[in-house]
Amino acid sequence: MTDTTRTPRIGEIWVLGASGRIGRAVTADLAAQGLAPVLVGRGRDGESLRTRAAELGTRAVIVESVDDIVAEIVRQRPAVVFNGIGDYAETATVIARACMPGGHYLDIAADLTSVPRMLSLHEEAERAGSTLVTGSGFGVLATEAVVIALCADRPTPASVRVDALASVSLDAGVVGAAFAASMIDMFTIGGRRYVDGRLVSAPLGSDPQKLSLPDGEQAKTASAPIAELLAAHRASGAPSVTATTAMAPSSSGVRAVAPLAGRLLSIGALRRFALRRMAKAEMKQTPAPRRHSWGHAIVSWPDGTRREGWLRAGDGMAYTAAVAASVAAALARGEGAPGAYTPGALFGPGLAEQAGGQFLIGDAADQDSGGPVGR
Repeated sequence: MTDTTRTPRIGEIWVLGASGRIGRAVTADLAAQGLAPVLVGRGRDGESLRTRAAELGTRAVIVESVDDIVAEIVRQRPAVVFNGIGDYAETATVIARACMPGGHYLDIAADLTSVPRMLSLHEEAERAGSTLVTGSGFGVLATEAVVIALCADRPTPASVRVDALASVSLDAGVVGAAFAASMIDMFTIGGRRYVDGRLVSAPLGSDPQKLSLPDGEQAKTASAPIAELLAAHRASGAPSVTATTAMAPSSSGVRAVAPLAGRLLSIGALRRFALRRMAKAEMKQTPAPRRHSWGHAIVSWPDGTRREGWLRAGDGMAYTAAVAASVAAALARGEGAPGAYTPGALFGPGLAEQAGGQFLIGDAADQDSGGPVGR
């Protein structure tokens, strides 16, 4: 007799955090593809989730904790699970393992804690016949795809620099625990870079850049513990890699106090206090700071050749949802491969275009799009 409790339901996609901004957008993108994902959320959102599920011709699963989510995945065996609930350092590997064997998992993590942990499950996922895709959003893919495109059919470069410039409009409301945790972790982990092939510490906000964007706008970026760094290193094999983001502190004042803030926030009690306060803080509705979101990379080879590339996208949140929906649909169609991957490594740079991005690729022999920001 077949053990149906361990056989994933063919094509069924679960959206965890379906009541959140990203969850709603991923659901809408999947519905536009003719799919009917199962909406998973907490009891306080149960009525609205059930109403929306009925409109989509699907169903809702109501839970109260990550343990509940894990139990329902093990019991109901969805084919694909999209983790949109955040706090990936705590939730990602637990939920991914619940999908095994045979089920597939994706998230939109973009930090240097949870992404390496997920990638470390590669052999375990291979044995289980499951595909795990972490970083399935603007974060990771927007720069990873450019690096892959620049390095195609070329030898290993000497150095790579990537810059992530998401432009996101913010709705009014509370900050929320997931975003608050990511900001606190930025200070506690600090900056990172690859030197001689080794991941080493760097001050948060180092490598500041002032970039002139292809559409004529400008933006400031600086280093932070972002998974774009790891993805660029894996995609290129370059021994020297730096990564900056527009979300990192670029002012000299914030950079000066960042080490002390990081040490204080590393203390458990202080971290929990800061997380509670920040999560409850109110945000005002804020328009996107720029017309476009951009992923940028400059790749240099030992012979002096330099190439530069950009990926242009719209609102960073909307692009993240489009990437996640594309990955989820592909996994539901059985287009993945067993193991753990970043999205570009599994599906190639074409995924970035499929989600609505546009590449601008060229040589960078006589120009640089940015330079150090004046102190």
